[in-house]
Amino acid sequence: MAGRRVVVFPSSAELGPVLAQLVTSRAEKAIISHGRFTLGLSGGSLASMLSKELLALPDLDCSKWVVGFCDERLVFFDDPESTFGLYKSLLFSKVNIPDRGILAIDSSLPVNECAADYTRKLKEAFPSDDFPVFDLLLLGMGPDGHTCSLFPDHPLLEETKKIVAPISDSPKAPPQRVTMTFPVVNAARCVAFVSTGGSKAPILKEVLEGREGSALPAARVVPTNGELFWLVDDPAAASLTIQVERLGSGVKL
Repeated sequence: MAGRRVVVFPSSAELGPVLAQLVTSRAEKAIISHGRFTLGLSGGSLASMLSKELLALPDLDCSKWVVGFCDERLVFFDDPESTFGLYKSLLFSKVNIPDRGILAIDSSLPVNECAADYTRKLKEAFPSDDFPVFDLLLLGMGPDGHTCSLFPDHPLLEETKKIVAPISDSPKAPPQRVTMTFPVVNAARCVAFVSTGGSKAPILKEVLEGREGSALPAARVVPTNGELFWLVDDPAAASLTIQVERLGSGVKL
């Protein structure tokens, strides 16, 4: 796969600072290029890692950032399952991202209306794009190979027209969610997966070394004109046989 970089770190402790460096370097590049930095976030363990590392940076300036969510669970923001709520407490409340720069769902709406409302917000934020072109999307991967809320064998994997899709039958709780679709994910200028822990080793091998055109959702992330990074730790990479990069080799992201 042209342009894919698989970078392996001894542990998540070494991975975290490089993730923050990737975010800030792409932010600087985007702001110089077009005056703002658009970032799509995913939840789970990524939220705590990213928040911790960004807050450790001196003079972090997020005043020209626009932040959206790669997917979101349809729960109220004070629910522990809310990705927005998690980032609000860990990051947004401590940095200078303008309120208007945070694109969140309206969790009071039914799931179909919520997806339509979030689609409207993204179209307003990206008025000149058929599909929103984010500068950077940060993705995770589940042990079943799902990413965003795009699950194996689900009809949403074949969605080509919608920017945001509702899902009412998520195999992982909570069942109601909204998610970016593959056309949006693959339109990004840069996509970075973060995958850590030994439990991810079997599925990571299948996604990165499996047959061409794998049905697994994470394997379908192939940016059309953008960069693709897989940032993983040694336990997650334990079964890989492909050539990888390591931090000690002076890797620059």
